[in-house]
Amino acid sequence: MKEVDITKQDANQRLDKFLMKYMNQSTKGFIYKMFRKKRIKYNGKKAEGNERLEVGDSIQLYLSEETINNFQEIKEIKHTKQTFSVLYEDGNILICNKPLGLLVHPNKSKDTNTLIDEILSYLVRKGEYNPNTAKGFTPAICNRLDRNTGGIVIVGKTLGALQAINQMIKESKIKKYYLTIVKGNIKSKGILKGYHKKNNATNEVEIIDKYEKGSKYVETHYIPIKNNLKFSLIEVEIITGRSHQIRAHLSKINHPIIGDNKYGDIKMNLYFRNKYNLKYQFLHAYKIKFEDSIEPLKYLKGYSFKAELPQIYKDICNDEGLSIKQDNF
Repeated sequence: MKEVDITKQDANQRLDKFLMKYMNQSTKGFIYKMFRKKRIKYNGKKAEGNERLEVGDSIQLYLSEETINNFQEIKEIKHTKQTFSVLYEDGNILICNKPLGLLVHPNKSKDTNTLIDEILSYLVRKGEYNPNTAKGFTPAICNRLDRNTGGIVIVGKTLGALQAINQMIKESKIKKYYLTIVKGNIKSKGILKGYHKKNNATNEVEIIDKYEKGSKYVETHYIPIKNNLKFSLIEVEIITGRSHQIRAHLSKINHPIIGDNKYGDIKMNLYFRNKYNLKYQFLHAYKIKFEDSIEPLKYLKGYSFKAELPQIYKDICNDEGLSIKQDNF
């Protein structure tokens, strides 16, 4: 018999889902067969599988060590150099500043380092995560950024924290702000509303005015910070979080982001590429604010975190007369 104790990392999920992660090579049919045969118990009693796990609970597996081992895939962590910077960290979450050019998750080729690789490697080095002793939960990223968008990314280090962050993002309890430079002179703040329509074949997005089948509502707010008549530095808040939302929405109103090769202005992009070697869109997820919070992250209510601009963005702002002190807003 093997006994598995539930820690903070694993709590707040159903027993059956936990076991499917703990023995990730088994099948749901096998797990439920063991429930019926009373080979799996929960706190020493008969288990149904729908029990909600809490810290301090224990699971008794009346299975051979060989059977358990055969159902557990050996996980390997890619040990990578850390390129992200830590903005805030506690036992529940990690908030980091993702550099430009780094994928958040592996793509199809899986031959390049990603932010999640770096984070797991970082947590292994700190002794906070061991993939081969972890009982089912793997720290995970809560908000995604495009490869060429840098800035704030939130990581859930426990299942409860991950679920809470995802719920708070869904309910707009966490406000997300971006800095960008766009074409044209924006003098006043604005609210953009529309419907997001994605072409999966081309990975391009179109913002349309009226609902069409398959489209999703989007809302984007922006405030001008500084302009030089040709270009404007603006703060953008996304109320919804759709793929390429900011880039497509600003392009629709004829204020495309500088450097944006998909939705931008060719002549403008060429200017910034030749002068600054800017090869991608100037878009930085610079701030989040916990307007409200829920357990187990109630203590974060009212807190905000900022991510410093990459040096290339600072250089562009300074040279184009758009320099600002980031702490002022």
